[in-house]
Amino acid sequence: MQDTYHTIIIGGGPGGSTAGTLLAKRRHKVLVLEKEVFPRFHIGESLLPYNVPIFEELGVLPAIRAAGFPRKFGAQFELGDKTRWVGFVFREGKFTKHKEAMQVERAKLDDILLKHAAASGAEVREGWTVQRYDTVQDGMTVSATGPDGQKQTFRADWLIDASGRGNLTGNQEQLRVMHPALKKLAVFGHFLNVRLDPGERAGDTIVIRLNNKWFWVIPVSADKTSVGCVMDKEEFGQWKGSPEELFQHIVENNPAVLDRMKTAQRVGSIQVTSDFSYKNKTLVGPRLLRVGDAAGFLDPIFSSGVFIAMRSAKLAVEAIDEAMHRGNSAKPFRWYEKQVFAGMDFYWEMVEKFYTTPFMEIFMNPREKFDLPAAVNAALAGEVHGGWSLRWRMRLFFLLVKIQGRKALAPRIVFKD
Repeated sequence: MQDTYHTIIIGGGPGGSTAGTLLAKRRHKVLVLEKEVFPRFHIGESLLPYNVPIFEELGVLPAIRAAGFPRKFGAQFELGDKTRWVGFVFREGKFTKHKEAMQVERAKLDDILLKHAAASGAEVREGWTVQRYDTVQDGMTVSATGPDGQKQTFRADWLIDASGRGNLTGNQEQLRVMHPALKKLAVFGHFLNVRLDPGERAGDTIVIRLNNKWFWVIPVSADKTSVGCVMDKEEFGQWKGSPEELFQHIVENNPAVLDRMKTAQRVGSIQVTSDFSYKNKTLVGPRLLRVGDAAGFLDPIFSSGVFIAMRSAKLAVEAIDEAMHRGNSAKPFRWYEKQVFAGMDFYWEMVEKFYTTPFMEIFMNPREKFDLPAAVNAALAGEVHGGWSLRWRMRLFFLLVKIQGRKALAPRIVFKD
């Protein structure tokens, strides 16, 4: 038995729900297959200001505002020994069009987005696990198993893979390419009574850089804060104790982290999740587009995950519309792949450089020359276009990082274990 749709979307996270809403608003018959039953826990709790106009386009911003998520006006970066600190305020960015974001509990946000997709006209089926997809004449088929074990095949003209790090179609085609150096994992939990800054700064994302790892501190509700450490998988494997003991050990040996966590009380258990950065060799196929983490996953230092997922979903819908009008998907799908790879490559370079000492020496010592801090501010906000005025400044910033590796333009940093 086959049910036929205009578009099938694998995955109901931010990318899948965004695509589902936009296609439904265009009066397309859309099916979203989500393996979990929402709400469900998910990591990746900090949004960028450039998420906000996408929420507005979806028509879901009032519901998100009503959820009472903490407002996010900027980000802070600090060294673990408290010797360096730098803060960014989005509204002070000369190249930043959108000035404010929010911190979220992903269980709540993703549930709001998926329910909105259903209310917009998309058919949403939760508890459905997709096993594989196949290309057929003038379309695609998807084989899936429902919550009661029933198996069904669905057919569509177009397929969007928003399966996240499950990377269903990429794995089926063996397209995943792991980053050779960024083999990380995250050890994290939720806490009460984490020390946050007063006023507007209370909603900031705080990144604390250690020698070969980093901590995030993200307030996700009025009283609850997400705190996690991203570290090398190899180092984690050498630890002889429990994840809870490792987390506490790192906290107690880094003053900047300990200062935030002295009175903290854990809510629930410490969790561990793999954090391997990867890209797929290609993001498109015949009548197929991959969005969000199903296109590639980046280390979450710069909180770009939800933004990339929603932006790529929006671009995927535009590519499908263009392909329908042309009667051919080749050109609009190539355009889609170019746009998404460009955004991913921008953050990929930022992440790679973040783990080098010369990057931190330049990044933590901003100088108001050529508006470089404003360009970095825009990058942190999610401005992946920005035109030539932003691009040449970011290229200059990366050139300074390269020179710093050979000759000190900024004070040196010595990381201590």
